Amino acid sequence: MDHDALLQRYREGPDQLEAAVRGLSDAELDYQPRDSGWSPREVVHHTADSELTSAIRLRKLLAEENAQIQGYDEMEFSRRLHYRERSIGPSLAAVRAARETSMSILDLLAAGDWSRAGTHGESGPYSVEAWLEIYAAHCHDHADQIARAVKESRQGGTATPAG
Repeated sequence: MDHDALLQRYREGPDQLEAAVRGLSDAELDYQPRDSGWSPREVVHHTADSELTSAIRLRKLLAEENAQIQGYDEMEFSRRLHYRERSIGPSLAAVRAARETSMSILDLLAAGDWSRAGTHGESGPYSVEAWLEIYAAHCHDHADQIARAVKESRQGGTATPAG
């Protein structure tokens, strides 16, 4: 595994997410794709909650022996945490803060730290290396998801009513 390449991609994530939503109107932020996926606004809030969760997961993997990593219900977070109604600014800031604080740890890891592992309640064995592989792509993947929704909305997509 090329840690340096993954770390660089991880560092770039907040910029990618912010670029994906820069200049979007409220209508574009709230556009519900025809595939019933999340609106760009919902994607930003999901990304923030996931990044905050990931920051704790990294710390548990590094600080605890046989860390137990808990999953969460993304759809329930979306509903109960009011993803459709909230401003995206604080969530974008949370993504950046989670990444910056985690990078300050990742930059100091020794070779043996990458293999520290625990168990994820939904997917089984889960190492620091596996964590980085997942989260190095996370913001980029969601920026792409936002770009697809925006493209669809600008091509005359019919928004699904917010529920």
